[in-house]
Amino acid sequence: MCNTKNDKDKNTGSRNGVKIVIRNICKKDIPRIVSLQRESFPDITTGMISAASFLENHIRDFPEGQFCVEFNGEVVASATCLIVLLEPEYVNHTWYDITGHGKFTRHNPRGDSLYADDISTHPNFRRLGIATMLFNARKELVMKLNLRRIIGGGRLFNYCEYADKMSAHEYAEKVVRGEIQDPVLSFQLKNGFKFIKIIPDYLYDSRSLNYATFIEWLNPKYHA
Repeated sequence: MCNTKNDKDKNTGSRNGVKIVIRNICKKDIPRIVSLQRESFPDITTGMISAASFLENHIRDFPEGQFCVEFNGEVVASATCLIVLLEPEYVNHTWYDITGHGKFTRHNPRGDSLYADDISTHPNFRRLGIATMLFNARKELVMKLNLRRIIGGGRLFNYCEYADKMSAHEYAEKVVRGEIQDPVLSFQLKNGFKFIKIIPDYLYDSRSLNYATFIEWLNPKYHA
């Protein structure tokens, strides 16, 4: 049976009485999650789109780390993650290596960090606070499991528009200072994440030119 993380009514403008539920992904959700990722990342041709068999592995190995959101009973968003141990703690890595090409073969229950793989929200259901709810579900999980932090590699979504003017690091620093708005990094910063550094060759991504931001959120309740 799926585990419901959050179950509450939410008024979204003219949609009175809308019910939004965050719960763990079940096997029956897998076809919808695969479709959702394709709809959410149409500009990424390789990499982050999960195969159904991969999602089955995620549910089997780390069920509490896989989330989806129901909007009036329809799955409209999802988030996947795994536990890792990085040595050193800010080592460069690729998405392919850290996730085992999406298979989560590097999931390590004895690790100290929750690695945020993807958050997918259907384009028709964005700007409703759903992604923030998924971020908060991850934070709650980290505190429940007493993990030290959440980390991840974030897309520099608009860097392709600035690459001829500045380096990826300069672009990220301008986003941090609020001089440039980036739909991914700006959102992560608003949700309490810190920009650590730029990771080159992280994922084949035409918009980010293969760069990613190493982001981190420290668990305020962590006990060593």
